[in-house]
Amino acid sequence: MAIETPVNTTLERAWDAWLTPADIMPWNFASDDWCCPKAEIDLRIKGKFSYRMPVKDGAIGFDFSAVFTKVKNKALIEYQLEDNRKVVISFSESAQGIKVVEIFKAEDEHTGAQQKQGWQGILNNFKRYVEK
Repeated sequence: MAIETPVNTTLERAWDAWLTPADIMPWNFASDDWCCPKAEIDLRIKGKFSYRMPVKDGAIGFDFSAVFTKVKNKALIEYQLEDNRKVVISFSESAQGIKVVEIFKAEDEHTGAQQKQGWQGILNNFKRYVEK
């Protein structure tokens, strides 16, 4: 599955907002009833990231984590989730600013449409955060 968005910003700002914990926490959730109160990231091959993602009332939540498998500075991030699914994120310059594309393999618990909607929601939050 693939999602994307143009972000009206510089490549440096998009890259930094994607990888800095203080920047990740304000945008890394699919809808306004969720939040991301904790983000840890070690951007290097075999380095890890971990994000805590609960609903705001604390009733449920989960940890989202993975191991980085490939990093090209300000261009590409690849990682493998704990269930072995792979994700590829690319950053490229476009007429609208920076084009961010995420390619991910769907999991079996939710429909493809639900997953695409959730991942796109997070990417849309990223766009809003970076452009403000």
